[in-house]
Amino acid sequence: MTIGIGTIHCVLPTEPTSVASLPEYSGLGEEEAEFVQGSGIATVGVLDDRSAGDLALEAVRGLLARLDEDDSGAPPRPDTLMLVGPRAPDVLLGSDVCRIQADAKLDGAFAFTVDGLGCTGSSAAWALGRDLLLADPSRQSVLIAHGSRPTGLDRVRYPVTVIGDGACAMTLVRGGRPVLRAHRMETDGSFHDLFRVDYKDVPYYEWREECRSADRYRFDLALHSRMRLGRMVDEVLDDAGVAKDDVAATLMQNVTASAYQFYASLLGLPVHPVCNEHLAAYGHLGAMDVVLNLDRLLARGELRRGDLVLVLNNSPVAAWAVTLWEV
Repeated sequence: MTIGIGTIHCVLPTEPTSVASLPEYSGLGEEEAEFVQGSGIATVGVLDDRSAGDLALEAVRGLLARLDEDDSGAPPRPDTLMLVGPRAPDVLLGSDVCRIQADAKLDGAFAFTVDGLGCTGSSAAWALGRDLLLADPSRQSVLIAHGSRPTGLDRVRYPVTVIGDGACAMTLVRGGRPVLRAHRMETDGSFHDLFRVDYKDVPYYEWREECRSADRYRFDLALHSRMRLGRMVDEVLDDAGVAKDDVAATLMQNVTASAYQFYASLLGLPVHPVCNEHLAAYGHLGAMDVVLNLDRLLARGELRRGDLVLVLNNSPVAAWAVTLWEV
């Protein structure tokens, strides 16, 4: 039995906003401004009238509409809904994912949130979705959704990236393609407090993301990522019984242009240009990055059936994931 992707639907802004025109840009310090200018991000999407939950709901509704229009046979309706947690929930104590379930009229689905993994949450979600389908023959389709919005008002996340708005939804089904061939993921709890937002003592419009140590992010976490991802890539390829030369394309999340150079040099695998294109146009879209990159790569028509796509994903939590898909 193989588990793969059924449908992907992405929500993106139609009018990009230049990074230099963001309200906080003029107040950046010299080092912060240099970081942004060298990030490789030219524009970001700004959808101020919608929350992360609103965006995720829009992506889910768009995906369900596409399923309803599919005349190739009745695709299974999702019976599991996974929300990849946003940077900040829309409500405390309540349930963002159950609100999406209700508004999308997925009454028969079981809904829950995958949280605490940052950008890597999407990779963890599709691995968990695969496992749920394999473990329970009664399940037909797992729907994964995510909405990207900044934590507060600022989009410049120094020393990491610049945040853009967007949302994605995707389904995993039996017999879907690309097929999830192999997957590995790991976390390191020692970095759990590297980033934080003091949200209890200040109003929303004063929320600011704080990095406890830029050097620890740039050097300690980078060293861990280099060691972990290098090993995990070898393990995933070994699990699938293939070599690096068999990989047709490599994708990763969109954080900065220098990150592509770093990992391409480390792994000996060039990062596909679609990643850099999306980084420049949309900025960092959190857990949506790898879903968007995979969807748009497949739409290009460059790959043939049987080609292998390697997807890397990591976050400052710290969490790492490597997935091998077969087209």
